[in-house]
Amino acid sequence: MLAGFGPPEQHAEIVEVVRTGCPPLFDFVTPMPYTALQQLFDETTCWGQHYYEKSAYIAEITDDVIDVVTDQVPRKTSPLTAVLWYRLDEAYAEPDEDDTAYAGGRTPRYGTFIFAAAPVPDMLPADRAWAREFADALRPLTMNDTTYVNAMTEYDEERVRASYGAAKYGRLASIKGRYDPGNVFHRNINIKPA
Repeated sequence: MLAGFGPPEQHAEIVEVVRTGCPPLFDFVTPMPYTALQQLFDETTCWGQHYYEKSAYIAEITDDVIDVVTDQVPRKTSPLTAVLWYRLDEAYAEPDEDDTAYAGGRTPRYGTFIFAAAPVPDMLPADRAWAREFADALRPLTMNDTTYVNAMTEYDEERVRASYGAAKYGRLASIKGRYDPGNVFHRNINIKPA
């Protein structure tokens, strides 16, 4: 799936590059509301299924990255399991590094999401292992071991700190210490109060 949020002419140019470079088996291009685009993913993320996720930032999709993807993708077992790539540039890269609380740098990059999804509990262990192996294989090609923290199933304090950077993490921990000193809101990828 290729989604664009810029002018239709710009989107048409990118679609043509994809069509030429890698002709799809199915091709349908149409404008749609943002909510309709989001609803296209509802079935794979519906209530009652079982999930596991890893994520990373990739500067560019190089031949080495493609080698990892082509090696790993056929190993998944659930038809709901997927790898998603989001291009982060333009408006994403406009703010200065420290102007937002968002973890991760502001240089153009790809957000990579290795998403294991299973309709029944017995199917999840195989794709959870697959997601971990995929992430481990991709890790040498990622940007400074940073990640989109909301796509971390398992809490890894070192990666959380690396993703925010020391200065930003310190500021957020200070704010957390002021407004949530008891760490009541801790069921997420947590920043501990300072």
